[in-house]
Amino acid sequence: MKVLISTAPFAVRDKTPLQILEDAGIDYVINPLGRKFKGEEIYNEIAGYDALIAGTEVIDKRTITRSDKLKLIARVGIGLDNVDLLAARNHGVDVCYTPDAPSPAVAELTITMILTMLRQAHISNYQMHAGVWHRYFGRRLSKCTVGVIGVGRIGKRVINHLLGFDVENILVNDLDKSISVRDPDKIQWRDKEFIYREADIITIHVPLTAETKGMIQEPQFSIMKEDAIVVNTARGGIIDEDALFDALKAGKISGAAIDVFEREPYQGKLRQADNCLLTAHMGSMSIDCRTRMEIEATEDTVRYLSGIPLERQVPEYEYENQGRK
Repeated sequence: MKVLISTAPFAVRDKTPLQILEDAGIDYVINPLGRKFKGEEIYNEIAGYDALIAGTEVIDKRTITRSDKLKLIARVGIGLDNVDLLAARNHGVDVCYTPDAPSPAVAELTITMILTMLRQAHISNYQMHAGVWHRYFGRRLSKCTVGVIGVGRIGKRVINHLLGFDVENILVNDLDKSISVRDPDKIQWRDKEFIYREADIITIHVPLTAETKGMIQEPQFSIMKEDAIVVNTARGGIIDEDALFDALKAGKISGAAIDVFEREPYQGKLRQADNCLLTAHMGSMSIDCRTRMEIEATEDTVRYLSGIPLERQVPEYEYENQGRK
């Protein structure tokens, strides 16, 4: 059996995933480029492998059907918008993922971004390095109205962190209202338009689907508060990046913090906006969470290639979501 590890980095801080493969007698090749595959690169690499341990690179129908041997795609992470699930199913390829592992790290980065934006710490850092001493007035998180759109594994953790900061007004939107948080009496269920109008901070935690693609565009920015802050640690494509840039430059909102982009590595014009905090899709990149993701994907790969059922097989509703595109 032979496995291609296309995600990068992999097993950099902890070699356990590689040891799991070696103990099982499985040959593997780690992404030879040391970065995210682009364009034809993964298509040219994938032939001859039985399984793919994948990251966020695009795995389309053409790539999936490139190899007659391919039987499993093990996604290191939770997002599945980069994998053509229906093509995989039609080609007899199973797909698994690691939905729980990245949640703590992504939730903590979300809070980090919110606090940084509220106190302008990122701008002060740049200015201090340039020799400029300027003290900014900021806002305390507990005094803000925070809107959380999407209350799955990550959104729920974000709410619990917010409760720990004694945030008094937490507005929540999700199709599923059965979530369990530490103090449910302190959250208010509202529609998205209400959140856009009333929240000081809007943080996004929905998957990228046909329904959420382009969910926030110019009309949504136009009804937000002028001092609103928008945070996206979910998926690129949910927020229209051009509309966000225009809103930031025109002062329709005061700032944004973005960790995920439609095209990565990101090279777009949001880099020109000082009031936009940018990070390199590193929400899950704490040592413990990243290692857990890699181990879980590797364990399921070995399990599958040994004829044992997957523990984290992608559920049917994810296939249904892609079928609606």
